[in-house]
Amino acid sequence: MNHFNSIIGQSPALDSLIRSAKIAAATDVTILLKGETGTGKEVLASAIQQASPRASQPYITLNCAALPESLIESELFGHRKGAFTGASANAQGLLQAADGGTLFLDEINSLPVSIQAKLLRFLDSGECLAVGDTKPYKVNVRIIAATNADLTEQIAAGGFRQDLYFRLNVVPLELPPLSQRTEDIEHLIKHFLGLFEKTYDITPPQFSKLAIRALKAYHWPGNVRELRNLCERLCILLAGRTIEPENLPLEISQIRSSQKPTGFTLPETGLQLDSLEADLIHQALNRTNGNRSKSARLLGLSRDTLLYRMQKHGFSTH
Repeated sequence: MNHFNSIIGQSPALDSLIRSAKIAAATDVTILLKGETGTGKEVLASAIQQASPRASQPYITLNCAALPESLIESELFGHRKGAFTGASANAQGLLQAADGGTLFLDEINSLPVSIQAKLLRFLDSGECLAVGDTKPYKVNVRIIAATNADLTEQIAAGGFRQDLYFRLNVVPLELPPLSQRTEDIEHLIKHFLGLFEKTYDITPPQFSKLAIRALKAYHWPGNVRELRNLCERLCILLAGRTIEPENLPLEISQIRSSQKPTGFTLPETGLQLDSLEADLIHQALNRTNGNRSKSARLLGLSRDTLLYRMQKHGFSTH
């Protein structure tokens, strides 16, 4: 059974990601999922869990940005009766509840620094300490974490522990933004239309070639989630119709999909692609004062891809 069928697309970037995810899923290794909001990190985490030896064990998720700092420690590690106002009984934390299985920590970049040391201790030793207790307990839990922010920048700013980052970043998997895999847009549309056809018992709309072209020209700041929401809206409002560019939101329909994809014209005499790539990387690094994340965005690359290409061309990556 292919548990990764929920990851829709056939682009090279996605194929490479899924191959790595399948290998990592078969082990107990800690995984850090990176990627912009809406790229499908939670879907990938679930697929990894289902393909793992822990598939039949508990799978619990926690969005680290969803709870205030005063509650997240108790939520993760549990508390003893009387540990704080309102603690009228002992309570186990999510790590205890997930014993034998997997805990998915979404938006780990929002985990308060005060809690990060306790999470690091668990990752190093398997030991947890409930709030208000003096005796630690041990659990066997696999951690999959996800971030939509650049943790190296947070480390530099003092907002994330470097030692915790290294402990989480054993196998990093970066989900590419939808703007970098536009060849998957038609596959995703087909999937979502089929999903909403069954959900709402309707005849789904069809997309004209011009509408598809406009969708591929759009930059998709909300990524796959934004495309899913658009497909659901069109299924409800325009069931059975053919979608033309004018039926799309203004931010999409106003893009001149017929324009050239870039302003660059290949010289008649040709060029040295490696030299051009190295020069563009050099320019991007200069423009951003060496900030790799910003340089990657200028070049339309993921940060890891930029680091790979910097190494390829002899740039310092330290």
